[in-house]
This record gives sequence, C-alpha cells and structure tokens, in this order.
Amino acid sequence: MPAQVQRRVFSEQIRTLRVDRDYLVLDGDGIDGTDPNNSMEISFDEMSHDVHMYTYTVRHMTADWSAESDLTSGEYLRGFTTRDITDYAHSQNTSREYTHYRFVFPSSDMQITRSGNYRLSVYEDGDPSHRIAEVDICVVEPMTKMDVRVRANTDIEFNGRYQQVDVDVKTTALDLRDPSELRVLVRQNNRTDNQVWLTHPTFSEGQQLRYINRKDLIFEGGNEYHHFDAFSIYFAGVGIDRMSYAMGDYHAQLIPNEPQQGTYIHEYDSDGRFVVNAERTSDPDTEAEYVWVHWTLPVERPWLDGLVYIGGEIFRNECTLRNRMEYDAESRCYYLTSLVKQGGYDYQYWFVPKSTNLKSEIINKTTTTQRVDGSYWQTENEYTVLVYWRPFGARYDRLVGLFSHRFE
Repeated sequence: MPAQVQRRVFSEQIRTLRVDRDYLVLDGDGIDGTDPNNSMEISFDEMSHDVHMYTYTVRHMTADWSAESDLTSGEYLRGFTTRDITDYAHSQNTSREYTHYRFVFPSSDMQITRSGNYRLSVYEDGDPSHRIAEVDICVVEPMTKMDVRVRANTDIEFNGRYQQVDVDVKTTALDLRDPSELRVLVRQNNRTDNQVWLTHPTFSEGQQLRYINRKDLIFEGGNEYHHFDAFSIYFAGVGIDRMSYAMGDYHAQLIPNEPQQGTYIHEYDSDGRFVVNAERTSDPDTEAEYVWVHWTLPVERPWLDGLVYIGGEIFRNECTLRNRMEYDAESRCYYLTSLVKQGGYDYQYWFVPKSTNLKSEIINKTTTTQRVDGSYWQTENEYTVLVYWRPFGARYDRLVGLFSHRFE
C-alpha cells in the first residue's frame, strides 16, 4: 500500500496526525468527495478537552513543493477555499485528556479540479499565520505507464548493501515534445531525505523514456523496521519489555535493540507505518491511551561524528529534536522518550553524519541505517515513482503517473 502523504505539526499540543488514504485520482472534471474510495479522512488529537476553532485551506503547489503554482484558487478548486472543522469528540475514560478532530477532503463544498501537488494547512482562530499542521497531498491523473525494477547488482557492488532502481516511463498518452518536460521523483518508504529527482532520461526509445544504470538511483537497502505493539496497557505486547503506570501516566519500556551488524534476518514489517489500536475499546480514536514510550540503544561510547534518530511514520520520517536520541554515559546507551497513542508502530535507528563544513552543526540530510542495524540488498522496501509533466508554456505541474510497490 503506497504512502505519499507528508505530514507536519507545528504545535506541541497536536498529536497523532493521520490520513487514511495515500493519494487521490483525478477522474473526469474533478473530485467532489462523494466517492469514499477517492477522498481522505484527516484527523488529529489536541491534548486537552478545550474546544478550538480550526479551519483548513488548500493551495496548489509546484512539483518540488517549493512554492505555490501559478494557478488561482478558482482554477483548481470548485466551491469554498476554506472550511471549518466541526467534527470533534472528547476522549473518554483516558488518563490524559484529548480531543479528536476529523474531516473529509475533498468534499461537496471544496472540490478539486486539477492534478498535481496540494498543501492542506490547518490553522486556529481564523488566522492563517497560526498554523498547527500541514498535509501534503498528491492528486494523479493516470496518463503514463511505468515499469520499475529493483536489483542487487549495482555499479557500487554486487549483492551487498545497496539496491539499484531502474524506471521505464511510457508516454504514449502524452503530447510530449521534449523529455525535459517530465520530472520523475523516486522515493523509498515514503522518505524525503534520500528521495531522487530525475530531470533527463538515460535515453529514449520511441515513446518510452528509460532511467537505467544510474548512480543517483542507487539506494541503501537498509534493514527491516523494528516494531512494537502497545495495544494493551495491561501487559507487554510485541517489542515491549514491560508496561507500567506511574505519576498518572502509562509507560512502555521497549526491549533494548542492540546494534546488529552481519547477517540479514528477514522480518515482516510495514515499511515504517503505524496504526492506532487499543484493546477493550469500541472507538480507539477517543478511547486509546497516550503512553510514554521509552527506547534504549546500548552503545559503549557515544558516536561523535553524527546523531541518532528514531525514524519512521511515528515521527513523520523527519529528523527533529522530537525524535533525536540522547546518550546516557552512566547506563551506556542512547535513549528517547516520547508520548505516543496506543497502537502498533514500525521504527528504525537512523544515523545522520555531521557535515564536514565546520560552520554547519548538521548536516547531510540523508540518513543511514548502517551504523546501527546494517544495510542489506535483501531488505524489502517500498519504492514509489511519481511523474510530473509541465508542457512548454503551461502554468502548473500535472501529476501524470504514480507507481508504488513493495519489492520483496
């Protein structure tokens, strides 16, 4: 199942921002929200029982998300440009109070009429500058066909730490005058730190563009994600050493993950995703507890050449202070504690090398799993390819192809 939605949170009071669908498909003259299989439910928790006035709006963006497109709102939206979030419910019988907000997008009041990238912003008290969260959404109009292959034979090594991706794009349905009109984005496990933009094919064959044997399409294989399941507050689930209750909160101490180098061991994972779930509840959205989750990574000495983060959708695939691990010299381990809603979560240990530029505290943006969990060509990863098309003279980037598959 693909995962193209990127999420950002700007308030410490906002937790568990979720989107239940990964992309939308432009069909006919627009998306009006009447098809439940082609609309998104977006939800989040605000950590109190106070009622807040939240509003959302959307903007059409360029292919690389760096700026708004040249379209006016009337050219990509039909209906209203802003909507209030009126569907909310208070948590019930939980140790920590929170309010669950949800809404469906698009809707009959706010319909999408163009393909491409959209940035949905949620803000408070009618003030667009007071953003609390953002969701980046892809809307595709399928006009290309793709053949994507992943192999262990790379220009760097054979059957080692890396995976080579090759992409063929068939453009029969496009009036393509020049290959440079297309931009191709390749992602691994919905991460953006190691994503690759392709602006020119290796070569073209008729109405097929081929991106093959390219060094920029060599990805670190990484390792399978670790997993914990905190669906119960009464006993330790998978990956949890013990559950406890102290100072009015529940705590989940995860089983320490020793750095593992050497032989690849296959494990089933969800490539970094999570699901909210809680036993003995009829509605986990409002009845699940928030639990303090404690990670520990035993290491004899701290690494001075970089920083360690907990990676995955649990922290929106970002590297921030929220998911950066600290080193405890007394217990000789890296540790992180974070407040997480009950459920099942995948995660990895990401090492981010410090920059060789002495003026830069951090960093090379690309993370690596090799320092902690190793990297192996056998690792099962999900690769996604997005094809953007801007014909000569056009004013926006159309998303004309989206391919996503978990390669095993």
